[in-house]
Amino acid sequence: MWPGRLIFPPALGTSGGLDEKDRPMTRIDDRFAKLKAEGKKAFVAYIMGGDPDYDTSLAVMKGLPDAGVDIIELGMPFTDPMADGPTIQLAGQRALEGGQTLQKTLDMVTEFRKGDPTTPIVMMGYFNPIYSRGVDRFLADAVNAGIDGLIIVDLPPEEDEELCIPAQKAGINFIRLATPTTDDKRLPKVLQNTSGFVYYVSITGITGAAEAQAADVAPEVARIKAKTDLPVIVGFGIKTPETSEAIARVADGAVVGSAIVSEIAAGKPVSEILSFVKGLADGAHRA
Repeated sequence: MWPGRLIFPPALGTSGGLDEKDRPMTRIDDRFAKLKAEGKKAFVAYIMGGDPDYDTSLAVMKGLPDAGVDIIELGMPFTDPMADGPTIQLAGQRALEGGQTLQKTLDMVTEFRKGDPTTPIVMMGYFNPIYSRGVDRFLADAVNAGIDGLIIVDLPPEEDEELCIPAQKAGINFIRLATPTTDDKRLPKVLQNTSGFVYYVSITGITGAAEAQAADVAPEVARIKAKTDLPVIVGFGIKTPETSEAIARVADGAVVGSAIVSEIAAGKPVSEILSFVKGLADGAHRA
């Protein structure tokens, strides 16, 4: 548990989750407050844990904050990543073939925290590895490692009792995806029990499938922000500093995953990968 992170006894809201005022502050909340004070948008970078191997992946992860990354999204490799396109699928396959496990992904976070106690880390993936480990054990291990948030793409709001509510009681943000098909009837359900930020998926389809368009994203972000005080971060289809800047101008920040993973897949040196990330981060921070 990091210094200053106080986990208070939870108060249950009518939905079974935590009332907003009763949620403990997390590194994610602190980071957005800092960015707001500085008048900056957030840049979030995704990498797959263990891709192409543990040591290289950890080296990239450790370099992300100095490259301008505000929040790190760390993928949990899984054999059936249904929401991901070929780039992320292959990254997970490389990681699994290299011996990456859920435990090793947690170990990466523990190692990272030895040198960085402040950068928020969000684990993104699927429920099966967590279920297999056991929710209570996973959450205890996640808190001890220094994880701040979870994005579990195959757990809808109807399944909040499985992981979302236990995670929030443990002091971990549960971040939900909203998409172009999330209509006004569905949106309140998606926002229920969500914390940290809302991840808006800019395109229909899988990761890396198309390029995000700010003109399409802007009204959707405004629609979501009319229903929540949480930051809205946009991902999927952001591949260049210019797109990163354009998307960040109409949202609270941008997420890049497939473009970074492609640099890793190309076998480039860690320094070149981080230079590429810095260009994307600079784009978002110019917004």
